[in-house]
Amino acid sequence: MFILFISETDLSRENGLSAAGANVEALPYTAPADADMLYYDRPRVIDCIPIDPFGHPTPALVTKASVLEGQLPVMNIRAGTSIAPVAPFRDLGALPGRDPRIGPAVPEFSDLSEKAADAAKELSGAGIKKFVLAESIPGGPTTALLLLRSLGYSGTVSSAGPVNPIQKKEEIWQAVASRLDIKPGGLKGMGLAAAAEVGDPMQIAVASFVSALPQDAEVVLAGGTQMMAVAALLRDMKVTRPLLVATTKYVCRDKTSCFVEYAEKIGVDWYSAPLDFSASRFPGLADYEKGYVKEGVGMGGAVWYALQNGVEIEKITDRTEKLYEALIS
Repeated sequence: MFILFISETDLSRENGLSAAGANVEALPYTAPADADMLYYDRPRVIDCIPIDPFGHPTPALVTKASVLEGQLPVMNIRAGTSIAPVAPFRDLGALPGRDPRIGPAVPEFSDLSEKAADAAKELSGAGIKKFVLAESIPGGPTTALLLLRSLGYSGTVSSAGPVNPIQKKEEIWQAVASRLDIKPGGLKGMGLAAAAEVGDPMQIAVASFVSALPQDAEVVLAGGTQMMAVAALLRDMKVTRPLLVATTKYVCRDKTSCFVEYAEKIGVDWYSAPLDFSASRFPGLADYEKGYVKEGVGMGGAVWYALQNGVEIEKITDRTEKLYEALIS
């Protein structure tokens, strides 16, 4: 089953940090709109085409194409958004993540963790054995950096655009580290409590979900460095089960991202979806090859899942183009 965890963090409102945050008023609709795309032909929670500030379409289009071509079962889990999607979802009753420069990011993490674990037990009890877990959370790369750094993993994280605001992310890390009076690795061994201080609700929800699954369940974390942070959190929680973090070639070839290095240090396998939109007749999609968008809404993991079901990659790119054409028309 392909499960999208939608979430929110106050950090995404920081000017110049999140590509999704250029329009602060529309920001809370980003993740719910992505959830809608799994079920409908366009978002229903907001009446507009989901694009980034540069005019590039949401990666949810690639995810949706993979879902359709691979006939993937899907589910949305709401893990801390201020607005609910129109599409069906399971609600974990969480609040959006707070700014970790000011105080704990997820103070109510215990209740969120318990509800996420209950969801995992219920689904696995229904006989589901394959879980491809995705995320949509604007500002997620920054909270990923904070969690990775606090657990002792040095390096940088990717960005949704060709220009990565690394300096701003580092400034936020310094502010958070100052509040907690820690150095890199200062929260190592604290597990969920570390994510509650510096991370976001999605990290806690996904990690708790995975930790509650039976050992014979197959788990794929669908995302870039956001899901690599979840993998690091799971290892810090002493979860030793095999994990595959599935992303796209756009994240792997991003020189400002340490995706592969993180995988080796954390001890997880990784996958790079071989998407290619260089011949697309739509500039918005062709620009994926120039470093725009890169990942999101479990794009790489959805491609992995569809290919596991025997779908050819060309079918997914062709379906993505058709979905985009229908969306803009």
